[in-house]
Amino acid sequence: MATDDSPAIRVGIVGYGNLGRGVERALTLAPDMRLVGVFSRRDPATVAPLSADTDVRSVDDLSQLRDEIDVLVLCGGSKSDLPRQSPQLAAAFSIVDSFDTHARIPEHFAAVDAAARAAGTTAIISTGWDPGLFSLQRLYGEAILPQGETHTFWGRGLSQGHSDAVRRVPGVAAGVQYTLPSEKAIAQVRSGAHPPLGTRDKHTRECFVVLEDGADAEAVREAIVSMPDYFEPYDTTVHFISAEELARDHAGAPHGGFVIRTGTTSEVSTQTVEFRLALDSNPEFTASVLVAYARAAARLSSAGQHGARTPFDVAPGLLSPKSAAQLRAELL
Repeated sequence: MATDDSPAIRVGIVGYGNLGRGVERALTLAPDMRLVGVFSRRDPATVAPLSADTDVRSVDDLSQLRDEIDVLVLCGGSKSDLPRQSPQLAAAFSIVDSFDTHARIPEHFAAVDAAARAAGTTAIISTGWDPGLFSLQRLYGEAILPQGETHTFWGRGLSQGHSDAVRRVPGVAAGVQYTLPSEKAIAQVRSGAHPPLGTRDKHTRECFVVLEDGADAEAVREAIVSMPDYFEPYDTTVHFISAEELARDHAGAPHGGFVIRTGTTSEVSTQTVEFRLALDSNPEFTASVLVAYARAAARLSSAGQHGARTPFDVAPGLLSPKSAAQLRAELL
């Protein structure tokens, strides 16, 4: 655990979209951490950080700074960026990422773990709130109430990962995606009825897309709704709108959701555990989780605990800037 005289954890941000800006903001609230700089694939002169004091450099400069950074926070997308960047950068730095393609987490973990173990670095993958905090609640629910069922609901909210996936479809100039939970399904689960809910019963997805000039709308729609892992398992609606409508009506980034575990501990006792998030800003909250896990990654690395980890493998106390003694006295 940190002490008052411990040196600040030196952090680099890789990628500077909404999530990167959120990490920059979150670091201003972390008394034991210091931002070394933002590293972007764009021309650094075109990147405008929140603070004029934030150093912006090319991602290619990272190779010169291995001894000046304790942990990198990777802020790229899960569809194309993180599968490449996380193993690549874990071969030189301790990292955290928010890889959120659930079906591919095992293979992502294996790739990052191999790179981190070979390099003697520490990597915590799939942090954030789902995967991340929601994953922990699912684990707690199953461990505590082994006789029961867990259901996860997301939204109504704007999904960063799914929006990024939409924007990477050929012919899409800009776009966002919202996840909408079924209120009927939520009520059934809370009642303890254990309904047999499939993926399509629990959520729908709604996309708002600005087309590039000359793009075939029907081809874009089909590419989105048939995308494996992201949209194919759901009933998905695609709306084509103007850039002006997108800026006017979809500039915010709210999100949230529920993890509900219902179970029985005897023939007469039904127990319900519910964890809920209601977020004004999905990227700012996700960034705050990443920063907490960056603290944990730096601590694990300094203790010689190398290789990949997930939130399941990280002790909660490592997320806090407080010492173990403080945590026992104040929070236990």
